[in-house]
Amino acid sequence: MAELLRNYVAGKWIAGNGEGTLLTDPVTGEALARVSSDGLDLRAAFDYTRTSGGAALRGFTYAARAAQLSEVAKLLQAQRDDYYAISLANSGTTKNDSAVDIDGGIFTLSYYAKLGATLGDVHALRDGTPANLSRDQSFTSQHVLTPTRGLALFINAFNFPSWGLWEKAAPALLSGVPVIVKPATATAWLAQRMVADVVNAGILPAGALSVICGSSAGLLDQIETFDVVSFTGSAKTAAKLRAHPAFVARGARLNVEADSLNSAVLAADAEPGTAAFDLFIKEVVREMTVKSGQKCTAIRRAFVPKDHLGAAADALVARLSAVSVGNPRNESVRMGSLVSREQYDAVRAGIASLREEARLAFDGSQVRLVDADPAVAACIAPHLFVIDDASHAVRVHDVEVFGPVATLCGYEVATGNSRLEEAQAVELARRGQGSLVASVYSNDDTRLARIALELADTHGRVHAISPSVAQSHTGHGNVMPMSLHGGPGRAGGGEELGGLRALNFYHRRAAIQGPAASIDALTESTGKVEI
Repeated sequence: MAELLRNYVAGKWIAGNGEGTLLTDPVTGEALARVSSDGLDLRAAFDYTRTSGGAALRGFTYAARAAQLSEVAKLLQAQRDDYYAISLANSGTTKNDSAVDIDGGIFTLSYYAKLGATLGDVHALRDGTPANLSRDQSFTSQHVLTPTRGLALFINAFNFPSWGLWEKAAPALLSGVPVIVKPATATAWLAQRMVADVVNAGILPAGALSVICGSSAGLLDQIETFDVVSFTGSAKTAAKLRAHPAFVARGARLNVEADSLNSAVLAADAEPGTAAFDLFIKEVVREMTVKSGQKCTAIRRAFVPKDHLGAAADALVARLSAVSVGNPRNESVRMGSLVSREQYDAVRAGIASLREEARLAFDGSQVRLVDADPAVAACIAPHLFVIDDASHAVRVHDVEVFGPVATLCGYEVATGNSRLEEAQAVELARRGQGSLVASVYSNDDTRLARIALELADTHGRVHAISPSVAQSHTGHGNVMPMSLHGGPGRAGGGEELGGLRALNFYHRRAAIQGPAASIDALTESTGKVEI
């Protein structure tokens, strides 16, 4: 029988009861490990995290906690080969796709370590400058930020077991808030192993970092007023979470990253044959195939002027035809598998739904898999749909297929005296009801700025690309720790990363009003920051 991975709670490694849930290789079906959280004393685990972990972390300064993050990053870097092997086996990813998750997580840790070092040897932060409350300026007010005296619970998604952990944990630990992570069951092995390596190295104080594998049942019942919860997953599950007494009655904070029908917009000037057109084609294909399209930021809808629809479809099909799909252990394979047969079935259902209003330009079901049995492997080749007039479509703006699937949509270019020729493309992008990211491609930098501002109200991030940044841009779907990750509306309304902005979720802001001399004394024990 496959090994049962243990949970780390209350400063101890504890195996859950029962046989647990089996984790398998999504390509071969091989049994890898089992996970279970049954029988854990959750109340004791959460209390220990708050008291021991929280008190110990708050005892360090920001600079000291930043140094700890730096040591964690170095440790993980030294173990990269082991993590790549786990990712290959448990997630079915190619080496390049594993790098997005593993190296991306380590890079984010290192970034926050460097950022935290600038905050200094202090235990609290000043937000802004003092404000006078009296005419003689003797009575003033200063806003301060202090770490919340609770814990951070992370309920993560299956697609990024490494990055999903560390992009949340880095700002939490830097803030002085202890962490309990509940990784998605299907790919929990990598997160559990990383936590184990950090715990065994003794870098962080006891109780600062814990992991619970298996069911999430009962976790929210332990959440108290000053705890914070960060969730990444479906909008349906997020709606259930929001109704929990932990948030409704006890007022705990909840950050949500949910569904997202992200867009790419080809500007009216980016005709076939121009550099911007080529960049658009390259990026759509990359976003369809990286991690087999299992990214919350992947391009799901690509809008092009109707006159260029045929040329864009032909160019995309030509590139997609060259993508080899199958067992990532074969060096010729460019795209691996989905994480499970369950996810495979969900993607197939989504494809069937889109077929009811769109036509297939590239049918991945006709692609032969490399070194993989189609009856066993969770591999599915890219599917590209085309809709001539997306203004009358419904499903393409509502159904997110979490796999290598995208829809190319035509839009009418406004002519005459219109301020924005791409106005209909912007309106169609907004029909996603709030998204994590949209990207825009133009040969004109000024045009890019106009379109980006129009998209900003319904997107957490706008990725604007012209030929001038062809070699330097970070990619539509790559989440950089310097920029905001999150989005309004359907995307969950949450915010993560964004540099020091990420610390805001883990701090409490208060206004201290008092004698000017007392407020001046705060400068001796606090660091300066505006978040």
